[in-house]
Amino acid sequence: MAQVQAISSCSSVNLLFRGSVKSSPRIQDKFWCSKKLDSLQELGVKASEFNGVAIAHSSSSFASPCATHAIQAVLGNDKATTSSTVVLEKPLRKKLNKVVLAYSGGLDTSVIVPWLRENYGCEVVCFTADVGQGIKELEGLEAKAKASGACQLVVKDLQEEFVKDYIFPCLRAGAIYERKYLLGTSMARPVIAKAMVDVAREVGADAVSHGCTGKGNDQVRFELTFFALNPELSVVAPWREWEITGREDAIEYAKKHNVPVPVTKKSIYSRDRNLWHLSHEGDILEDPANEPMKDMYMMSVDPQDAPDQPEYVNIGIVAGIPVSVNGKELSPATLLSELNEIGGRHGIGRIDMVENRLVGMKSRGVYETPGGTILFSAVQELESLTLDRETIQVKDSLALKYAELVYAGRWFDPLRESMDAFMKNITKTTTGSVTLKLYKGSVSVTGRQSPNSLYRQDISSFESGDIYNQADAAGFIRLYGLPMRVRAMLEKGL
Repeated sequence: MAQVQAISSCSSVNLLFRGSVKSSPRIQDKFWCSKKLDSLQELGVKASEFNGVAIAHSSSSFASPCATHAIQAVLGNDKATTSSTVVLEKPLRKKLNKVVLAYSGGLDTSVIVPWLRENYGCEVVCFTADVGQGIKELEGLEAKAKASGACQLVVKDLQEEFVKDYIFPCLRAGAIYERKYLLGTSMARPVIAKAMVDVAREVGADAVSHGCTGKGNDQVRFELTFFALNPELSVVAPWREWEITGREDAIEYAKKHNVPVPVTKKSIYSRDRNLWHLSHEGDILEDPANEPMKDMYMMSVDPQDAPDQPEYVNIGIVAGIPVSVNGKELSPATLLSELNEIGGRHGIGRIDMVENRLVGMKSRGVYETPGGTILFSAVQELESLTLDRETIQVKDSLALKYAELVYAGRWFDPLRESMDAFMKNITKTTTGSVTLKLYKGSVSVTGRQSPNSLYRQDISSFESGDIYNQADAAGFIRLYGLPMRVRAMLEKGL
């Protein structure tokens, strides 16, 4: 009986037998047998009239393009043993022409490039968005991408678009997720995904891909944007498909495919950085009881080490949108960068929280958002002058839903866009300036002014005035408290 030893396996294989057999008078000394098989289980090898020579057979033929792997087969009977080479061809999961990959240059995305080529038979265009993550993360990317097998690297500077069209609308809406999170990563993903759709159109790609894991929020944020902007694009998410389970597997795969493995020191934390914030997850942070280590922070100094003298900063705002710092008008990205530097040196904007991920689990994250914390304080404080009580209450209630939509990746959802139109209209009078004091991690408002202020000193003053007659309060109180008075009368039988 023949024996077959497989070195690798796949769902569908092509077999090529080559060997020599001297014991059979019915065939030539050399033989060639090529047959396509749907699976290894369908491989039939048996002794026959050929005196023990293997006969490979299957019930059907499979003609998909394949990647080639080799196995060895040992064929033998009681008279002779033949060693043959069998070539296995791994079928493609799906044939794609060109894929745009969200690329960082790290280990995961470097490995994804050859994996896409191997499993989808496609060209890979790597795309990197500059959203303010730092120049060091952009150095040498083209060489890395091409060494991994990419045909092209596209880099786009999205910093101004990111701040103007994504961060500032959330700021104007007052969107904060679960009381603390200022949505740094949540806002960045749709601007990156939108750019990927644009690049796919420019290069003629029929698919997009990302390196997000199957346990996080980002996979949803990327893919909902793809669906909204171009539903015809195929989406490939390797972490939900491949057999790689961790860093060591990825390194081994890279070596087998001659992909240069990044030599940078592996951080113990999972980090995401952009112009708005820096997030930290993983390692000791996975236990909510552990205090973060002092050397973990990168955008802000420890408040204990911050200057002993406070610093004052004045934020100019027009229609709910920041436009200047200390009287100097700046572009959106430049303004945020300036405030990051100011806030960072005073230890502003550190948040440690346990949040509810969209996929159902809780996670613990630590966020540094120095400039964003200053801006949120300024805008909300100016609204105390320009918005009335009912408007603030409605706006705050809608802000919760707005934040939830952004967190869930529904940036291009008509509901968020409609809510944004409301926020834009309701804050059109929120113009003025706010002065804040920064001191050892705290932000305190020291002054605010607006040409559209609803605050009137002549009305609010404890001194008598013509507009507000204190005697009128008696009738107001009787009417406002009438429901409570009637209930009390009922309970007492009056």
